[in-house]
Amino acid sequence: MKKTIIYILTALITFALPISARIPTNQRIRLTDQWEYLKGDLGSIWEAVRMVAPGSSEAVPIWQPVTLPHCFNAEDAVDPDVNYYQGPGWYRTLLDIQNPSVNGRTILEFEGAGQKTEVYIYTQKVGTHVGGYDEWSVDITEAIRQALTNPDCRKHFNGKIPLSIRCDNSRDTEMIPSDLSDFNVYGGLYRYVNLVYQPALSFSSFKLETPVQKDLKNASLKVQANFYNPDDTRRATVHLTLKDPNGKKVAEQTVTDVLPLGEVRLFDIAVKSPLLWSPEQPQLYTCEFTLKTTEGEQTVTEQIGFRHFEFVDYGPFKLNGKRLLLKGTHRHEDHAGVGAAMTEEQMVTEIKMMKEMGVNFIRLGHYQQSNIILRLCDELGILVWEEIPWCRGGLGGESYQAQARRMLTNMINQHYNHPSVILWGLGNENDWPNDFPTFEQSQIRAFMKELNDLAHRLDPSRVTSIRRCDFCKDIVDVYSPSIWAGWYRGQFTDYKPTSEKEMKQVKHFLHVEWGGDSHARRHSEDPFKSLGGIPVGAGADERAGDFSFVGGDARASRDGDWSESYIVKLVDWHLKEQETMTWLTGTAYWPFKDFSTPLRPENPVPYVNQKGVIERDFTKKEVFYVFQSYWTEKPMIHIYGHTWPTRWGAADEPKEILVYSNCPAVELFVNGISQGIKQRNSQDFPAAGLRWKSILREGNNHLKAVAVKSKETVSDEITVAYQTSQWGEPKQLKVTHHPEGNNIVRVEAQLTDEKGVPCLDAANIISFEIAGDGKLLQNLGTSTGSRKVQAYNGKAMIRAQVTDACYVSVRSAGIKTVYTQLNAQ
Repeated sequence: MKKTIIYILTALITFALPISARIPTNQRIRLTDQWEYLKGDLGSIWEAVRMVAPGSSEAVPIWQPVTLPHCFNAEDAVDPDVNYYQGPGWYRTLLDIQNPSVNGRTILEFEGAGQKTEVYIYTQKVGTHVGGYDEWSVDITEAIRQALTNPDCRKHFNGKIPLSIRCDNSRDTEMIPSDLSDFNVYGGLYRYVNLVYQPALSFSSFKLETPVQKDLKNASLKVQANFYNPDDTRRATVHLTLKDPNGKKVAEQTVTDVLPLGEVRLFDIAVKSPLLWSPEQPQLYTCEFTLKTTEGEQTVTEQIGFRHFEFVDYGPFKLNGKRLLLKGTHRHEDHAGVGAAMTEEQMVTEIKMMKEMGVNFIRLGHYQQSNIILRLCDELGILVWEEIPWCRGGLGGESYQAQARRMLTNMINQHYNHPSVILWGLGNENDWPNDFPTFEQSQIRAFMKELNDLAHRLDPSRVTSIRRCDFCKDIVDVYSPSIWAGWYRGQFTDYKPTSEKEMKQVKHFLHVEWGGDSHARRHSEDPFKSLGGIPVGAGADERAGDFSFVGGDARASRDGDWSESYIVKLVDWHLKEQETMTWLTGTAYWPFKDFSTPLRPENPVPYVNQKGVIERDFTKKEVFYVFQSYWTEKPMIHIYGHTWPTRWGAADEPKEILVYSNCPAVELFVNGISQGIKQRNSQDFPAAGLRWKSILREGNNHLKAVAVKSKETVSDEITVAYQTSQWGEPKQLKVTHHPEGNNIVRVEAQLTDEKGVPCLDAANIISFEIAGDGKLLQNLGTSTGSRKVQAYNGKAMIRAQVTDACYVSVRSAGIKTVYTQLNAQ
């Protein structure tokens, strides 16, 4: 069908490639292999490409082979003894260009690079970018032609094209995010770099609007496209086929005589009785676009979803006309051993684990994240709050503000088409000063208002949000105050009244960031014993300095034991309360996974924020199963204490045994003897009534829990030792080692008193070192992957990769150092 179109000219002729969106293409090649990296700077680009004879003075500095994605700070971000590196670094590789299109364009696409980037083809600078998290692209077609006509380049590189990239994450207060932020400002090519082949005229981006009427019976698809048209082609034809989630063709239209300059409105298609996108059924439609010109043809696909959402004034959140309690968490782009350089496989694992836990909502903190994450949220049914990295420090000058505007614009344009996104975040903790000599609330308010207006101009269909900046809470559509009941302030029983008080102060309240730190593998028979000085009912709003280990009022973050035993009960209380808060839009636990931060060198795992539900290497903590018991439908059961090998107490002293399950009733067996059946009642705290007081015998005990739900039987079992012997002060280290295969050996250190009795509540710092033919698997930022770590129940462990005989030393202040020999298996 032929129809008349309306076009909007943003430029008379488009010569520069727009960098405001991920390139629509079926010709994307990931450049992952054959890279070299140099930590530090070069004197000039010539040092990266000059021919070097082995042994010559030009052979230094030395480059190292790497695979992309790659982060400067894969290890040093959590090295317990150094500050993480902030400065320049270089990457280089050779491109073998095989563009299949006659007169086609060759483009480098960056999914994100930190934090300032320069791109060179041979010796020519072809692009720069400021900002570590948005996507951007550089057309290298002409630079390639020039390089191939250079006789020296052609001779030395045999027709291949040298590509060099300089990244720089040096401290700079005139950039966002602030270095005061509670996360590392990583450097490097830590997201994928792609080689993209495009025809001479191609799509450069789509804006796909999918409004749904409130009655949910009718929707529409409105299509606007941008074209990349450096040759100034003046006529094109665009064909659209729309298919529903089952592959059935819903609509088909063609527009001819398209003037492919600037942003062009192409289609407005009515969709009756749309299949709606939701967390339970993430229905995705497919748009197939074909562009035909005298220059050739291009076909690309995009996915969309139809949904209607609403934040009710002083009330709940609604999706597709029904109340939906947002059950959320947060994500930082951070992982053990790689820093920010997570592979797609790791991202898939992480998001699937969130879904397994029962999440239907995620806040991406505190910056635009990989398009892979947004695609996964679309596919799995997870609603998204995504935000720009205006985080802490105050407000900088014009370049600072220009970067914030640009990153907000890019984030919205680049992720506009994702049905999972409902909130655009404008900032985080913008009430936090100290990057600049002056801190003016009026200036921050004015800039926040500017960003809010910009976001609504770019996307009227979604709402804006910020967290923790009370003097700006009236500006945005949705506000989250800082409520850390039971951790940074107050007791966790203060959570509900504090939240209700805060809810009444804004039209749309959403509580993001709550929870507390837990040192994985640390457990306690009485996690509340040191918390008696914390007042009840005094509020739960976080204040400056509450994260510190010194000064201020009594609080769990300073005075608590950081045990998993405390955190499971804090989370349990919050979740059972949320079920009765009928006005609540939802919450997001902070965060899903432990992550590195330069601000917490004294934590049990140095430089790691340990509030995660899982560790940095995907190891689940006990609290993961508490969330599952409240948020999932598939039958599950979990006895608390899988990583608690030894409990303690007096002989014949009843001990609390908790079982987390979503089944209606659970039976517990201790050493084969039934302890009775308990009925689940979510309001019966703790563990929804699934708790027993049972007697454990000295030595090993076998615990088994069994439940039935929907005719499916589930069970869980553990073996736990019980120690009645009392211990004194830690005086000795007992070290053992355990082969795990593939020449990996686990080294365990247990603190004991002078009589050799294990000190099961000891939290001394334990350090590991190695000498000989082996290496420690360290700098992972996990409870078992740091060479310096606080003991959990008197124990610490680390793994070593052994190639031949080596020695591991284990030490703790005031205790004799122990050495143990390891041998390859």
